[in-house]
Amino acid sequence: MYYLCHMNKTVTIDYLLRTTWNAVVKMYNDEAAQFDSTMVVGFTLLSIDPKEGSPSMSLGPKMGIESTSLSRTLTKLEEAGLIVREANKSDKRNVIIKLTKKGLEMRDVSKNYVLDFQRKVNEALSEKELNQLMKSLNKIHKIAQEQIQLNGE
Repeated sequence: MYYLCHMNKTVTIDYLLRTTWNAVVKMYNDEAAQFDSTMVVGFTLLSIDPKEGSPSMSLGPKMGIESTSLSRTLTKLEEAGLIVREANKSDKRNVIIKLTKKGLEMRDVSKNYVLDFQRKVNEALSEKELNQLMKSLNKIHKIAQEQIQLNGE
C-alpha cells in the first residue's frame, strides 16, 4: 500500500483529496460571498442549461446531490430570483428550471471564476501533469464507485 509523505507525516490519498477539496470549496465560497452567494448556488446555476433550462429531475444526478438537498437549493434560488419553475409541456410530472436574467448574470460570474481557476491550474501544471492527474482522479473515482456498489448490495 502506498502512502504519501507530506511534511514528515504519512498522509493517505483520502486526506489529500478531502483537504484539497475543502480548500477549493473555501476558495469558491469566499468568492461567492462577495455576491451574497455560495459555491452550491454557483454550481447549481452552472448545471442549468442557460438557453432551454433543465428538467428538475435531471439536476440531482447531474450534480451528484440528493433530491432533498436539491429541493432546498432550488427553493433558495427561486426566492433569490435566480430561477423560475415552469411546467414541462412534454411531461406534466416534471418541471423545467429556467434561469432568470439575474440568474444568467450570476451564472456568468460563477462560470468566469471557475474558468479563471482552471486557467491557474493549467498554468501551474504541465499538460502531462494535468493529464496524469485527471487519469488518476478518474481511477480513484471508479474505485470509490465500485466500493459504493459493493456496499449497496
